[in-house]
Amino acid sequence: MRFRRSPLKPIAGECAAIVPFVNCVLLFLTFLLLTWNYTTASETAIKVDLPKAVTSQTVAEEPIVVTITREKVIYFNEEVVSPKELALKLEGLPKDKPLLIKADRGTSLERVVEVWDICRNAGIPQVNIATTRAGE
Repeated sequence: MRFRRSPLKPIAGECAAIVPFVNCVLLFLTFLLLTWNYTTASETAIKVDLPKAVTSQTVAEEPIVVTITREKVIYFNEEVVSPKELALKLEGLPKDKPLLIKADRGTSLERVVEVWDICRNAGIPQVNIATTRAGE
């Protein structure tokens, strides 16, 4: 029994034209996923579960933010600082700008009061605590 060998015949260049397109799509997808990973990582640098309050108000101007995590770590502009370093950084800031303390719901009150005292001793007249609305 003899089998006939038929050579593969490309269909008028259609297969050859789709390969560069698939390469471009895969490269675009790769770059998109890589840049998306970096942007989402920078947005969620400090995860804080804020306490809820019924009587919360919105701060009018952009405040200075001090964040306290559940593990009692203090962040000033997303940089880990000790209480002494926080006092030094706050002394060089303008006194008319409000300060916002973002404390995690599980943070001890002692740590929040300690940061509050540091801010008041630095001469900042308006110190606020961040909350979320009770209905959210």
